[in-house]
Amino acid sequence: MSKPTLAVYKFSSCDGCQLSLLNLEDELLDLAGAVEIAYFLEARRRTLPAPYDIALVEGSVSTPHEVERIKEIRSQAKNLVAIGACATSGGIQALRNFTNLDDLAMAVYEHPEYLHALPTSTPLSEHVRVDYELWGCPINKYQAVEVIQALLQKRRPNLPTHSICLDCKRQGVVCVMAAYGIPCLGPGTRTGCGVLCPSNGRGCYGCFGPAPSADMKSVVRSMNFVERYPAEVRGLLTHISNYAPAFHQIAETPEVTRNQARGGQK
Repeated sequence: MSKPTLAVYKFSSCDGCQLSLLNLEDELLDLAGAVEIAYFLEARRRTLPAPYDIALVEGSVSTPHEVERIKEIRSQAKNLVAIGACATSGGIQALRNFTNLDDLAMAVYEHPEYLHALPTSTPLSEHVRVDYELWGCPINKYQAVEVIQALLQKRRPNLPTHSICLDCKRQGVVCVMAAYGIPCLGPGTRTGCGVLCPSNGRGCYGCFGPAPSADMKSVVRSMNFVERYPAEVRGLLTHISNYAPAFHQIAETPEVTRNQARGGQK
C-alpha cells in the first residue's frame, strides 16, 4: 500500500517555518516513515507529481503570481494547512497594508517598475479554503507533528488555544506588565512559543496570533495603562500578526488610536 503524500510549499516568507520542520530531527525520521515527502524543495530535490494528501504552505500571498499559485495548490491538495504568521495573518510583509506600497518601492528600489507585487500581503484564507492553521513565527514544530498525525489518523488536531498569560503563570514567569510596566500582548496571544519574550523580561509581540477566546478590549485597556510612548500599543498590534482580524480590528479603535497623540495614560 502506498503511503500518504506530503508537500511543503513556500510563498512570501523567511523560510523559518520550513526550518522548524527540518529541526524536528528524530521526529522527522518517523514522519518520513509515515508519509511520502513528495514535494519539499528545502529538504530534497526529488519531487512527485500531484495530487497530494497534505499540503503545508508557508508564507503570505503578496504577488499576482502567488494568487494563481495558491489556487492551483488548493486544487491539488486533499488537506491544506497554513503554517506560520505569514500564511495565517500576512506576516511582517503585511506592514505594507498600513501604508502605500508605491511609496515603499520608490524608497527602496532603484527600478520599482520591475516589481510585480500586490498592494497588500494577505493570509492564504483570503484566497482559498484552508483546512487548518498553525500560527507562530516560526511555528511550534510539535504542533506541526500533531496536525500531520491527526490528518493521517482522520481526527481533529488537539492544539492548545489558551493564552500565553496562562503559560507564564504555570511556569512562574513574572508578569512584565505588573512588575516592570511593559506592555505585553500575552493575555491576548495564543500559546505555542514557550513564553520566550516574557521569560526574558520583554513584552509579548503576538507572534502566535490572537487567542480564540481573548477579550482584546480588556487586553488593550491593560496595555494602555502602561504605554510608555505614543503608539506603543498600536505598534504591538500591527507587528508580526498584524493582519489577524482580532488584532487588526482593535488596532483601529479609539481605545488604541487616541493614544498616538498623547503617549499613553501615565
